[in-house]
Amino acid sequence: MKGKTIALLEARVKDQLAEMVVKQGGKPFSAPALSEVPDLDTGYIARLIRKWQENPAKAVIFQTGVGTRALFNAADSLGLTDTLQQLLAQTTVVVRGPKPTAVLRSRNVRIDLSAEEPYTTAEVLDALNAVPIRGERVVVQRYGETNVELEKALQLRGATVIEIPTYRWALPENTQPLIDLIGALERGEIHAVAFTSASQAYNLFTVAERLGKKDALRANLNKTLVASIGPVCSRALNALGIKVMLEPRPPKLGPFIAALAKALSG
Repeated sequence: MKGKTIALLEARVKDQLAEMVVKQGGKPFSAPALSEVPDLDTGYIARLIRKWQENPAKAVIFQTGVGTRALFNAADSLGLTDTLQQLLAQTTVVVRGPKPTAVLRSRNVRIDLSAEEPYTTAEVLDALNAVPIRGERVVVQRYGETNVELEKALQLRGATVIEIPTYRWALPENTQPLIDLIGALERGEIHAVAFTSASQAYNLFTVAERLGKKDALRANLNKTLVASIGPVCSRALNALGIKVMLEPRPPKLGPFIAALAKALSG
């Protein structure tokens, strides 16, 4: 990366990502764009599990490791973990990627179907093609926001979708690092911006709009190397008028930073 400055909007593993940038010879500019706000109602979880017993689900889809862990922690606190595991044993268990897979394996839950890389909604739906869900209930572990694309696709296949909210995404309490990033982009001090989720892009533009700098941000990003972790993030950036110049495969942090280093060193 030859000492170039890389803006990082990641919050959860920001230190890990910054360290990877430093090892590649770059200078990290950390501007966390997301905060995870707990959105788990244990009373709702208890009612959901009881209704699940009365009216079994055909499939359950786990989308994130954080959400999967939160669900099991709630079941632990309610004394319903054994019941939840029994229900899962009678249901087709679908996972979106390696993170929920790891959590489920730690809980000895059988996994029936796994989405292929790059672990988007399209791959989840492909994995479900062999499962007859018309007239059936499908439980979906929600991540930071409702996966509208997945919900609509399941409904079109004739399923009733039951969401499990576990956490939601919000702007961080301290938006000054994002304001500083917008200023640094204006001054041409940023060589690349690394987006690791669609919500980061939306939140960055929300801050820019509050400052009256939405158009300027778009123009400045389009003069900068913009890297996206995967297709969902890229579609969000494209919808905001941003040209994505780099999208690595597989959509993982290691290959992401390696591809970014290669692009900046060329």
